[in-house]
Amino acid sequence: MKQATSVFYISASILVVLVAIGVIAPAGLEQGTNYVQSILTDTFGWYYLIAVTAFVGVCIYLLVSPLGRIKLGKQDDTPSYSRPTWLAMLFSAGVGIGLVFYGAYEPINHYAVSSPTGETGTETSVREAMQFTFFHWGVHAWAVYGLVAMSLAYFMFRRGEPALISSTLIPVLGRHAKGPIGKTIDIVAVLATVIGVATSLGFGAVQINGGLSYLFGLPSNILTQFIIILVVTVMFMASALSGLDKGIRILSNVNMILAAALCVLVFAFGASLFTLNLFTDSLGRYLQNFITMSFRIAPLNPENREWINTWTIFYWAWWISWSPFVGIFIARVSKGRTIREFVAYVLLAPSLIGFIWFSVFGGSAISLERSGKAMLSQLVPEETLFGMLGTFPMGMAISILAIGLIAIFFVTSADSGTFVLGMMTTGGAQNPNNVLKLVWGVMLTAMALVLLYSGGLQALQNMMIISAFPFSFVIIAMAVSLIKVLNKDSHEMGPSKRKPPKKAEAKA
Repeated sequence: MKQATSVFYISASILVVLVAIGVIAPAGLEQGTNYVQSILTDTFGWYYLIAVTAFVGVCIYLLVSPLGRIKLGKQDDTPSYSRPTWLAMLFSAGVGIGLVFYGAYEPINHYAVSSPTGETGTETSVREAMQFTFFHWGVHAWAVYGLVAMSLAYFMFRRGEPALISSTLIPVLGRHAKGPIGKTIDIVAVLATVIGVATSLGFGAVQINGGLSYLFGLPSNILTQFIIILVVTVMFMASALSGLDKGIRILSNVNMILAAALCVLVFAFGASLFTLNLFTDSLGRYLQNFITMSFRIAPLNPENREWINTWTIFYWAWWISWSPFVGIFIARVSKGRTIREFVAYVLLAPSLIGFIWFSVFGGSAISLERSGKAMLSQLVPEETLFGMLGTFPMGMAISILAIGLIAIFFVTSADSGTFVLGMMTTGGAQNPNNVLKLVWGVMLTAMALVLLYSGGLQALQNMMIISAFPFSFVIIAMAVSLIKVLNKDSHEMGPSKRKPPKKAEAKA
């Protein structure tokens, strides 16, 4: 296949084997992933927490240090996209379907089903529900994305290296980055990306199915989800073939408009004042308990430790497995930004938008549950959002809008995924050919279907945690490599040049 490298053939072969196992022996795949996932979370939960928190520390260091003046590109490069479009593109790629799936479900679950500290249905559990939701979707997630994206952008646009994970490790691996070791790292990145994106597509299909089932009584099963994925696959293939500056850019902007419209409607019809108070209180608690939550592993409380494994470790693994995909995509659209601007916007802007989103959806859901108007905690996860929207005026119309938003998030995630996978398996080509993107689109669809078929949402989560573990070590090496090369380049640039203050004019 034209442009395809050995990374494509090896990673595609591994994925074909995984898909075949899932089709032939779905129970075996589910049992195997359950076993490996339980070992990783029980044995290496502490490692996930320390590693991701360390990534936050590296980003903060780059934000405040003199290294922040260096550009992701040549010093005279200017950004390719306006700031609003840039933010829309990175936000759509970075959170996508998960934001809609978990918007109402996670806070209501922490409040009424499974609290971080085991106490449900109380005022304390309301506060903890939002505090930990902010924690899971805040700065830690975007630090993982930001660190990978910064490394890629710097080596792509400043050093002229191809858009490959292995290229960012040249300062620590030397010539081995171009050899078998580098190719192995790129294969690990491809596998993590496919599994991460396929998991999100699985979530999207399940929630679209849940909405259609709740609203119109359609059966909620693998056949319906299969049909949904096939329909959306056709949509994202068409978008992927149109290129980065057409399909993805346009859909990202449409995404932001629809998401904003849905958020405003839920805020207007939901518990508006409660939402505002909850947002303010939760933001303060998030900041106040940031360090404690970052290292919370509950070694003396098995019940709380199980909650951390199910939620926090799962999320950290999700962000890590998505980071090669999101990182390459964000890097591709971030040329010309200074490191300081990049870190400030990538860490803070999407986090704040996410906090507002969860306050609106989670606040309304918790308010309905507390008042007894709707027992959302008794619904299956994929129907929670629609159960909440059904209590509002024009509930049907708003629910249809939500399904449309999920579908477009589905398209942008898969669209971006095929583009990035094409880059990763063509030696870093900035515009991979359409045939290769089509192949990866089919592979993403197949993997999403197989994971749903073999074990539903639990199989998706298990595979995510497994794929993230090896790639976490790659991110650590990327951080070391980036700081090493930035210090070298900063020294060559010399001290920051500032204009001397103007001399005061002598009085006449």
